[in-house]
Amino acid sequence: MADLDPGPVVARDVLAAVAEGRHSDPHSVLGMHGFPVPGDHATHSVVRARRPLADTVEAILDDGTVLPLQHVGHGIWSGAGAFGPTGHRIRATYSDGGDWIADDPYRFAPTLGELDLHLIIEGRHEELWRVLGAHHREAWGAGGAVRGTAFAVWAPRATAVRVIGDFNRWDGASHAMRSMGSSGVWELFVPDLAPGANYKYEIRTQHGDWVQRADPMAAYAEVAPATASVVYESTYDWQDGEWMSRRAHTDPHASPMSIYELHLGSWRPGKGYRDIADELIEYVQWLGYTHVELLPLAEHPFGGSWGYQVTGYYAATSRFGEPDDLRYLIDRLHGAGIGVLMDWVPGHFPKDEWALARFDGEALYEHPDPRLGEQKDWGTYVFDYGNPRVRNFLVANALFWLEEFHVDGLRVDAVASMLYLDYSREPGEWVPNIHGGREHLEAISFLQETTATAYKRNPGIVVVAEESTSWAGVTAPTSSGGLGFGYKWNMGWMHDTLQYIQHDPMYRSYHHHELTFSFLYTFSEHFILPISHDEVVHGKGSLLRKMPGDHWQQRANLRAYLAFMWAHPGKQLLFMGQEFGQLSEWSEQRGLDWWMLDQPTHHQLAEFVGALNRRYRETAALWQLDDDSAGFEWVEGGGSADNVIAFLRYDRERRPLLCVVNFAGRPHEQYRLGLPSTGRWAEVLNSDATEFGGSGVGNLGAVEAVAEPWAGRPASASFTLPPLAAVWFRPED
Repeated sequence: MADLDPGPVVARDVLAAVAEGRHSDPHSVLGMHGFPVPGDHATHSVVRARRPLADTVEAILDDGTVLPLQHVGHGIWSGAGAFGPTGHRIRATYSDGGDWIADDPYRFAPTLGELDLHLIIEGRHEELWRVLGAHHREAWGAGGAVRGTAFAVWAPRATAVRVIGDFNRWDGASHAMRSMGSSGVWELFVPDLAPGANYKYEIRTQHGDWVQRADPMAAYAEVAPATASVVYESTYDWQDGEWMSRRAHTDPHASPMSIYELHLGSWRPGKGYRDIADELIEYVQWLGYTHVELLPLAEHPFGGSWGYQVTGYYAATSRFGEPDDLRYLIDRLHGAGIGVLMDWVPGHFPKDEWALARFDGEALYEHPDPRLGEQKDWGTYVFDYGNPRVRNFLVANALFWLEEFHVDGLRVDAVASMLYLDYSREPGEWVPNIHGGREHLEAISFLQETTATAYKRNPGIVVVAEESTSWAGVTAPTSSGGLGFGYKWNMGWMHDTLQYIQHDPMYRSYHHHELTFSFLYTFSEHFILPISHDEVVHGKGSLLRKMPGDHWQQRANLRAYLAFMWAHPGKQLLFMGQEFGQLSEWSEQRGLDWWMLDQPTHHQLAEFVGALNRRYRETAALWQLDDDSAGFEWVEGGGSADNVIAFLRYDRERRPLLCVVNFAGRPHEQYRLGLPSTGRWAEVLNSDATEFGGSGVGNLGAVEAVAEPWAGRPASASFTLPPLAAVWFRPED
């Protein structure tokens, strides 16, 4: 082998393409390849490597043999000999005296198998994050296994793809990827590359331009405004096995669910995933919530978007720490008995040129027709839901958060914008479906696939739709043509009741229907009643400030409204800060006004929310038959003149809870209501109690129901109804 033998000749234009990193299959030239020699039955191999500017280059085989390589053009070196497949490293020397030895990335077989590629082509790879992206792992080459980082990216219209990063001084010519054929996937294994390396993909478009893109499947990213992806390897050891097992055998519809929605960055500014865990757990337990809901935590470039303009769908935002730090927070919440929901945004994505937009030089993730592919309201792109590979990217992403981060549910943002082709569009700005209608059939199919797959693989989770229209069957099963969501935000209830509560009590009798209308449809879907971040921002003011009257009346109104909300069929969601009556409007740029909890009246509000949640959790009538009309009966729905509403909730054993709310500014004495049974009915919650900052008007702990029929019921009782207050009762027996 001492004589320099460059081996088989490679065309100079091919050498040039490989040297410049624009060849679609650099592995076919570089690395080690066997070749026949006429008349010689021995095994012959050639080793080629790209080492521009080197003085000498050698291949060091696994048995220690040194194979000198000859420069054959364009910085490509080649050497051949009579030996079979073996591992090798490349040693290059330079005129400055440098001596560089490195493993050869072009000696490894693809890290994606045939089944993976087939599923990607079909758009059916439910664990897409395990094969695309950057993964620190072992790869097998001739000579054994080597640890390094496997890169794989979907860029079907690219003519070449290179990995660039701090490990190659952002020069990708030495790390060109190979095309995996019709799958559109490009792949490269870089030996010895450890987690922590920053990287991007450099993509050559159909027009011959090179563009740089972050990895759509990156597990981690630089802290904004930096935009590189980061090689990441999770080492987290989950401790929530008992929680996950119990969740899998729990029906969330027949279980209590009260949700504390929070924006992590402004809940306690400056604190990360780990820093916030103890404080968040203690606070949520004090308030008695069953779940927290986190505004989107997927990577996003602009903090003012609150996470709703996502650039890294598979990367937990690095603003608050590493992905394993988020796993720690979720694990700790589960250990404290608190479920975790997270907002998910598959409806649109931003136009940042370094991210998903025009990823391989052409419209790829977005629909190419702007009438289908642009969301004018938000200045974003809309996913091409008819493309199986794009759908796969999103469906797998939902599974990623459920399975890799153990979240207990996803709240899907802006579903209405996905369902309708004419959403926020004028005539001529949208394209009808194949039947001439306005329904976005491909998006509907995508949502059905997402919900069906999520529930199939993760029993006990919930998928929630933020859907603001009268679309039928949002929470109906996909098998009967529904969208398959577990819950739908009841935006109608939110709109009507907030409108009602803002009226002065003097005029509420004229708006009583706004309070009662939701009961006409409350069992048509599985609902969550939301007072979310959207209702306390952009000039809408805080929830307390929506209430009429002086400060005492505002707090009383708020307590009554929340007690009505918690008793109404459906689950409940309240955005952070409203539990203690924050006066100022929420802004992501600053924290909550925590100092208000030092004021007795606002501390009492928070105490009331805690009492509300505790009563709710211990009263099965308030959640066991949430989606069944058998769990609800009117007692007084037409009391508009008195601003009174009263109804019964039942559990499966027909044990009742009576909720009475007086939205008038004065008390009602000896207010008679019909009841299903005689005996003592204990007052289990009174929002006017002095301990909550009320006036203390009540029923001395109980009322006595007598056998005096009233309004079609066999028994009745006389109640004292405090002003601007709710009272709950249940039979003592």
